[in-house]
Amino acid sequence: MFCHWIESEEPLARAARVAVEEVLRVKEQEKVLILTNPNREVGLIALAVYDAVLNTGGRPALMFQQEKSQFDFAEDAVIEALSSEPDVVILLSKLKLGKDKKRIKKPFMTNGKKFDHIFSYLLEGVKRIRSFYSPGITREIFIKTVPVDYKKMKSHCMVVKQLLDEAEEINITTALGTDITIGARNRTTHTDDGDFSTPGTGGNLPAGEAFISPELGSAFGTIVFDGSMDIHDRVLIPVNPITVRVEGGFVTEIVGGEEADKLAETIRLAEEKALSMEEEGRLSEGEGKEYAKNARNLGELGIGLNPSAEIVGNMLVDEKVFKTCHIALGSNYDRDARSLIHLDGLIRLPTIKTTDSTGKRITIMKDGELVL
Repeated sequence: MFCHWIESEEPLARAARVAVEEVLRVKEQEKVLILTNPNREVGLIALAVYDAVLNTGGRPALMFQQEKSQFDFAEDAVIEALSSEPDVVILLSKLKLGKDKKRIKKPFMTNGKKFDHIFSYLLEGVKRIRSFYSPGITREIFIKTVPVDYKKMKSHCMVVKQLLDEAEEINITTALGTDITIGARNRTTHTDDGDFSTPGTGGNLPAGEAFISPELGSAFGTIVFDGSMDIHDRVLIPVNPITVRVEGGFVTEIVGGEEADKLAETIRLAEEKALSMEEEGRLSEGEGKEYAKNARNLGELGIGLNPSAEIVGNMLVDEKVFKTCHIALGSNYDRDARSLIHLDGLIRLPTIKTTDSTGKRITIMKDGELVL
């Protein structure tokens, strides 16, 4: 017997079925934990997804917690629910899941990497769950960008991944003044291609990007963020582009208008919060300084590959837009630069070139157009 709370919203129900049946491929009797907030937009999507899981014969459990920002902790009950190790975890949040207060102080260790959240440990560390996570999702975005051609998207993701994996250096330039080079030695490119059907796989919905963590200390140059920009409590679409100077992999200067000031303020808050958490015993000795330092780290380069995505001031979808790339400040995906923040910034119409170990240069994107 299925729920019928949302029968009148067939486009939403259809997108939910795509997410559950095509992206996650939920099977009969699988346990599916759906975490969301008491917010109309994400709540209705969660109900649609709940129905879609029931329709597969899965066993859904739906859980609400208050909205969480970059700096907030998840509720204890949420951490306990994750610790039950369901087969599938679906995160539909207005902002963030919330940090794991226990593991941020005493991280899990596996394969030489630290995991400061039970969710990332189960997904990426021991690979016992699969997941999609959609911070900031809205019904409009979900309906428009989830039902896409995943076969074609996966093909684009794999081609870009191969080129980035072969690179030792990556250079990004734009007409507005971006000119930054990052190292990529001993880094593996990740793909958010919408195939989250096996344990240990997961990513955003909407999907559609290939991304890499820059080699530590390798980035030098200038970034001009002109698309959209994460700050601690929302996403900005800059009226005045934000110019960021980078040396040795760390931000050294942020200039521009009011938007630049807000980005600088977010980084300062992350630095101060990390140090205060160490003083309060919520981070181990020395880790507060590590987290504070890495608030200025270049944590990601990503290339958007979702053909249905548009820039709307919501980074979940903005970073998937064709003809853009994004660079994040803060924590990275290789887990050797931990921070309280991960702030994505969008760059329109970039030219992206790679250099491999033989010195061969390849253009991946020219003025926003893929060269594949």
